[in-house]
Order: sequence, then C-alpha cells, then structure tokens
Amino acid sequence: MFTGIVSAIGRISDIHPLAEGGADAGLRLTIQAPGFLREDTRLGDSIAIQGACMTVVAMQKDAFQVDVSRESLLRTAGLDAKGDVNLEHAMRLGDTLDGHMVSGHIDGTGIVSVFEPVGESWKLRIRLPHELGRYMAYKGSVTVNGVSLTVNAVDDLPDGCEIEINLIPHTIEVTTLKSLRVGTKVNIEVDMIARYCERLLGARAVVG
Repeated sequence: MFTGIVSAIGRISDIHPLAEGGADAGLRLTIQAPGFLREDTRLGDSIAIQGACMTVVAMQKDAFQVDVSRESLLRTAGLDAKGDVNLEHAMRLGDTLDGHMVSGHIDGTGIVSVFEPVGESWKLRIRLPHELGRYMAYKGSVTVNGVSLTVNAVDDLPDGCEIEINLIPHTIEVTTLKSLRVGTKVNIEVDMIARYCERLLGARAVVG
C-alpha cells in the first residue's frame, strides 16, 4: 500500500531482457536512487515506480533492481526506457496518509492533452478512455505516474473523458511531472474507494 506522495526521483539506468523471449520477454530494470533506500530495505520489499508496485530483486548501496513482466509493460508507461522515475516506499504501520490510499496497481494509461503554466502553478489535462473515465469525479483523487492528485474538472467525451488537475510548484519540483509534454502517455490508478463502490453497486443490482 502507498500514499501517492513521491519519496524521490530515481533513474532507470540499465534495461536487460529477462529471457530469450524476444518481444514476449519481461525486463530487469536497474534504478539508480542515491539516498533513497532505507537501512531496513530488504529483498522482496515493494517500491512504487511511476506508480507501479514492483518487487526488489537485487540491490546495491545507491541502486536496486526489479523484474517487470511483459504484461506489466503492456499496461504501463515509462518502464521500458531509460529515464527519470517517481519512487515511493510502501507504507509502514504508523506512517501518515498524506495523499490517499494507493495500491500501486495501474488501471490503465491516459494521454496528456494540455500542460501549461497558469500563474505560479501548472494546468494539466489528461484524456482517459471510458473504462477509466467513469471513475473520475470533481474533487476526487487520482494517481498519475505515482503522484496523488486532486481532480479539478471532469469533461465527459463520446469516447471517455478529460480531467483537469492543478499542479503546485512543489509537486513540479519534486516529481517527474515536470517533464510532461502534450502527447505523453501517463500511468493512471483510479481511486480505490470509487472502484469498490462500483463493484458493490453492481453486485447489488444483480442480486436485486
């Protein structure tokens, strides 16, 4: 479990296929992250990378490795190429919940349609397919590339929706969202509560 509050920005520095499977093979990623690993970080621990929960399979002083399956690569963005990534340790008992409850399970991807400065902040608009758009609500929560954010507007479209988010200077400074451009694909995790509400209401309708 995570909070969507990014702990550090790391960098994917090395990428190696997991097997001789060609296009079907997963990847082993090496993430350089000076000062990020805790003294008690162990093999098997969970770390969110660009919002996707991954398992530590090897580590050095300032770096660690994770294995990413082909299925995960097909459903996420930003885990198949070298570059900066948002990092967050899993929550521990006693940690404060400063963002919102985040599972680290990516529900799908969206496309940046607007990214521009507005005063001291930045306006971010993301187009989402219908299967993600139905979970979006005004002032609801959404996770974008592992960052917990508040939805300021939802515009429904024939093929999905477009959400608008305001990014404060601090968020721009301490996350990889500063690198977004129009057309960039981003990882989306919908609000956990919205997902459970849909399931409960759907089950009730079937029973009724």
